Amino acid sequence: MKTHKIGVIMNGVTGRMGTNQHLMRSIAAIVKEGGVKISDGEAILPVPVLVGRNEAKLAKLAEQSGIGAAYTTDLDAALADPANQVYFDAQLTQLRAPAVRKAIEAGKHIYCEKPSGTTTEEAYELYKLAKEKGVKQGVVQDKLFLPGLLKLKNLIDTGFFGEILSVRGEFGYWVFTGHDAIPVQRPSWNYRKEDGGGIIIDMLCHWRYVLDNLFGEVKSVSCLGATHIKERIDEQGKPYVCTADDAAYATFELEGGVIAHFNSSWTVRVRRDDLLTLQVDGTKGSAVAGLRGCVIQPYGATPRPVWNPDVDQTIRFYDNWMDVPTNQVFDNGFKIQWEMFLRHVVLDTPWKYDLREGAKGVQLAEAGLSSWEKRCWVDLEALPV
Repeated sequence: MKTHKIGVIMNGVTGRMGTNQHLMRSIAAIVKEGGVKISDGEAILPVPVLVGRNEAKLAKLAEQSGIGAAYTTDLDAALADPANQVYFDAQLTQLRAPAVRKAIEAGKHIYCEKPSGTTTEEAYELYKLAKEKGVKQGVVQDKLFLPGLLKLKNLIDTGFFGEILSVRGEFGYWVFTGHDAIPVQRPSWNYRKEDGGGIIIDMLCHWRYVLDNLFGEVKSVSCLGATHIKERIDEQGKPYVCTADDAAYATFELEGGVIAHFNSSWTVRVRRDDLLTLQVDGTKGSAVAGLRGCVIQPYGATPRPVWNPDVDQTIRFYDNWMDVPTNQVFDNGFKIQWEMFLRHVVLDTPWKYDLREGAKGVQLAEAGLSSWEKRCWVDLEALPV
């Protein structure tokens, strides 16, 4: 078999997302499957090199991966090795742009987590540098490859909705504060603005690519943020003041007239089908998609409620929805995009999720923060291609 070995520098994968989704469920899984299959006799095999500041953590993670991953605390040495063709970054946001810039200058292809920069200017500058250098570039946009959203995309493509009118997104869950025996489930930096935390900068980057790719380009935003929980307990058991927003209530106006509204919160208790649900309403039908499932209600099966608060409601609204069948096997969304990017690097296959797309996500997050501060609608200008 012909094997294209691609050295992949993975910087910052000792964190939760980097470990679970990018290393274990993506790169390690691809290696254990024998690589990304091009044909019966050809495959692309990623060869990961783990990079970070803590050698002991890296050694443990390399062993856990089960694929004999190499590791180093010397990023410069990893970048100097010509066998390493791809640089991946999952560090804290403030550390990302300088490292990505260094990798671009070293001639490496770039794949990174979002946000791709701390400001739109910084994120867009990375796109321009990569374009000038001629290296391939990509930003993680994992939610597009969730089974629920793939089912939703198929409904859109087959005309199920007729004219789409609106999108309602509900995201979030209760993140424990650490004040009791129940362990917290997110890192403390998420709640410190000075460390790049905040749900607006985190989630509006996601909502940008979801809305742009499924429903229409975001043209303007009105956003209200909040810091509902004022104090939490950090990893060392010490209390700290929360300086970043932990909830955001945003309305988006899309190209073509669709209106979208997303509530994003780490201070909400879930009473819905999943941690993320998207309800899409159209003239011919509606759908509600979660991370993996999707239900629909076509026009002909829509009940006709009448407002009467003086009697018990007789319609069982949940009963009037039908499951969209699972007609295919859905792989991990992060792994799917990794495979696409590796094919793009080796075979130059089509690819749209570049650093400009990453900059657009940062742009929407900045516009959301500006809207909150000014208490007004903020329009978005198109970033040059």
